Amino acid sequence: MNKKIATLALVSTLALLGCNTEPAETVSQPSTAPIDVAHVAYREVQSWHTYTTRLESPERVVLMPRVSGVVDQITFVEGQKVSQGQVLFKIDPRPFQAQVNRLQAQILSAEAALEEAERREKRAQNLGKTSAIAVEQIDSRSSQTKQRRAELLALRAELDAAQLDLGFTEVKSPITGVISRAEITKGNNVTANQSVLTNIIADHQMYAYFNIDERTWNTEFQTLSADQPLPVLLALTGDKNSRFTGVIDFVDNAVNPSTGTIRVRANFEENDGQLRAGSFARLTLASSGKHKEVLVPDRAIGTDLKNRYVLVMTENNTLDYRLVEVGERYGHYRAIVSGLTPNDVIAVNGPGKAWPGMAITPREVSLDLSEVALTLKQKVEQNSERDDSRQPLLAARFH
Repeated sequence: MNKKIATLALVSTLALLGCNTEPAETVSQPSTAPIDVAHVAYREVQSWHTYTTRLESPERVVLMPRVSGVVDQITFVEGQKVSQGQVLFKIDPRPFQAQVNRLQAQILSAEAALEEAERREKRAQNLGKTSAIAVEQIDSRSSQTKQRRAELLALRAELDAAQLDLGFTEVKSPITGVISRAEITKGNNVTANQSVLTNIIADHQMYAYFNIDERTWNTEFQTLSADQPLPVLLALTGDKNSRFTGVIDFVDNAVNPSTGTIRVRANFEENDGQLRAGSFARLTLASSGKHKEVLVPDRAIGTDLKNRYVLVMTENNTLDYRLVEVGERYGHYRAIVSGLTPNDVIAVNGPGKAWPGMAITPREVSLDLSEVALTLKQKVEQNSERDDSRQPLLAARFH
């Protein structure tokens, strides 16, 4: 009896469940993914070239004394700026002053002897008019006058040399620049043209020599000459900004056949003493020609084995695989040499979350290149804005 009741109850339950069952809902198709897209940028650019160099001063003096003697005084502060003509060392002048005094006395004696010889010659000439003296005596007295005159001239020349030596006891700076430490201190004996006293480096301008390979020269800089200076930007080691602007003012007259390069010099003037000789630096210069190129963010470029590609949006809002050839880098942007047109719309964030053939919901954004230097002029202007005190100099140097 109990089994029948249980069976009836189960049948009733199943019947009730069957009556309440509703048709299953249709499964919806997945929605398209929202992807940031943007029109590629099409701007005027210049090709950048970077070279490394060591700065050199156009004027460097290894200071030596021009007379021998004992250093009596040092009159400069080591490591400070000195001016042309400033006295740096003093050598004991007393021996040289004594020589000057001795020659001055000899000159007085020689002048008196010359006066006496001239009087004797004059008397002889007067006596010769009346034949009261022999011709030989007249000639002898004339020769004595000439001899005394020559002796006086020789003494005067010796006095000039002695006065020069006396002046050389004050060792002066031949240029304006920054002086190093004193190699020889007070009380030491120095030898003329041998002992090194110190060295001085001019810091009002700096030279930067570098080599451009022959291929780059022929394709990018063949028209460059010192008569038409090309602006150059310089950055020191550890300095992220190229804050110094100079110009190319020297191009060598031949290509070095051993290296296949040509020697070029950049000149940096009025750098406020911030550039030091021997410093390692990076030079950035742009080719003289400007041209327009397509620009895309670096992150929009994907890598497929050896190929570079960009995902381009089609008219059907799908992503298309497009092979590209990349060019120069400009900040976070890369020039595209081939593969894209100025009218293309790309996936800005690249293949990270997208793939070719993917249907998307485009979310349009704009590419901001306002802070990107695409030409040398823009880079100079950006540098001048970072340092307003140098802005007039940079602007004048560029133009």
